[in-house]
Amino acid sequence: MHWIVGLAAALLAWNWLDQRDAVRAETADGSYTYPGYTIAPLESFQLTGRILSARSYRSGREAELSPVDLAIGWDEMAKPDNIAQLDISQRNRWMYWKAKRLPLPRRQLESSMANVHIIPASADVAEQVQTLAPGTLVTLDGDLVQVNADDGWRWRSSLSRTDTGARSCEVLWLTRVQVL
Repeated sequence: MHWIVGLAAALLAWNWLDQRDAVRAETADGSYTYPGYTIAPLESFQLTGRILSARSYRSGREAELSPVDLAIGWDEMAKPDNIAQLDISQRNRWMYWKAKRLPLPRRQLESSMANVHIIPASADVAEQVQTLAPGTLVTLDGDLVQVNADDGWRWRSSLSRTDTGARSCEVLWLTRVQVL
């Protein structure tokens, strides 16, 4: 069974890279290019936390760049006892949660977890991200970015770890994943 999961992850990563093999650092300001897009770093990012949920996407404009969203919790929301009290799900590039009883004050809970749109920076990162399962403790390194399309479409990362609601997700150019 493990070889099937590994094969599926490798095929997804290969398919994704086959579509975006033109990604390269090119501009003087450190931006990355991809056919039809410029990906501009906004600030560096490093976060250690626990994967709360992972969701792959194959359709939609964002999926061209970001095949996976990771719901991740840090600080108190990385503790298994707190996570166990929540029902966490993802759909349509959003993270949802519900609880019969809150394990933490609502504001503390909401400001210590996030939905992160992952733009893998390499084939190795793409493959590794596809294999991350809920409960895994990881460190993510990269840059929060703004994506600008040639046709005017834009996708911008939140720069705050404590915001909630629309436009609060991180858009992460992921250069390194370390499983702890």
